[in-house]
Amino acid sequence: MVKMRVLVTGAGGLLGSAVASLASEKHEVFAAFNKHFPSCGRPVKLDLLDGEGTAAVVAKVRPDAIVHSAALTDVDRCEGDRDLAERVNHDATKALSESAKRAGAFFLYVSTDYVFDGARGMYREEDQANPINLYGLTKLRGEQAVEASGTEFCIARGSVIYGAHPAAGKVNYALWLLENLRRGEHVRVLRDQHVSPTLNLSFARMILEALERRQTGIFHMAGASRVSRYDFAVALADAFGLDSSLVEPVNMDEMRWVAKRPRDSSLDVSKAASLLSEKPLLLPDALLELKHALTGGNES
Repeated sequence: MVKMRVLVTGAGGLLGSAVASLASEKHEVFAAFNKHFPSCGRPVKLDLLDGEGTAAVVAKVRPDAIVHSAALTDVDRCEGDRDLAERVNHDATKALSESAKRAGAFFLYVSTDYVFDGARGMYREEDQANPINLYGLTKLRGEQAVEASGTEFCIARGSVIYGAHPAAGKVNYALWLLENLRRGEHVRVLRDQHVSPTLNLSFARMILEALERRQTGIFHMAGASRVSRYDFAVALADAFGLDSSLVEPVNMDEMRWVAKRPRDSSLDVSKAASLLSEKPLLLPDALLELKHALTGGNES
């Protein structure tokens, strides 16, 4: 395998940090960040709102591949600030993918299950996207910009990404649940929203394989289990020996969100399971790996 120069955006984030760490074992990694300093790779300051600066960074690094995992993922914030969401999730993606084309770099864009409306779930890659909020819309526009850039690309969609460590100043969904349950606090969790929870380490392994094999097109690289957020929380509690009765089921219509959420944005991962050596993980296997990562292998 040829050693590559890989530029990872959002390298201080939950997924980007996992990609940068994994890729650093085999490749030369340039870890792009804005506010949250990366833990591995050669740090590169990158402001996604600066199109010219973005192009200059790519020209200087001369990457063989770019993983664009940075995004504005706060769904309600996107709804309240359309301009910012558009600039980060679409404009920056357009600038990066066009820079990738000029550099001859393979471009992998991390997208989301929220490009779908959630009317039926278990979406395949070829299903029609129909986002119902601005986050999903701007991420879809990012996908379209990548496709129009002319560069060799892969679009990798995930769903409810979680991992063993806080990243980019945020505690992910699984850690939030564990922290509350360990304190004996009740958590209210949706029973009527279905997703495909995705362990960041598993997602990162699939991304790296796609880069190394230059797999093109759209791939759903989410977890292999369709579950409600409530069922995910109960499974997490059981896996860690915590009191699952603290998990209280609630319905989506009880939530006071700014933005709409899809009811069932679960993803069919059969394409990734068929074409990649790194397979999407079923939830029990993913939780076992999460537990191993949190305990350092010491589960006594």
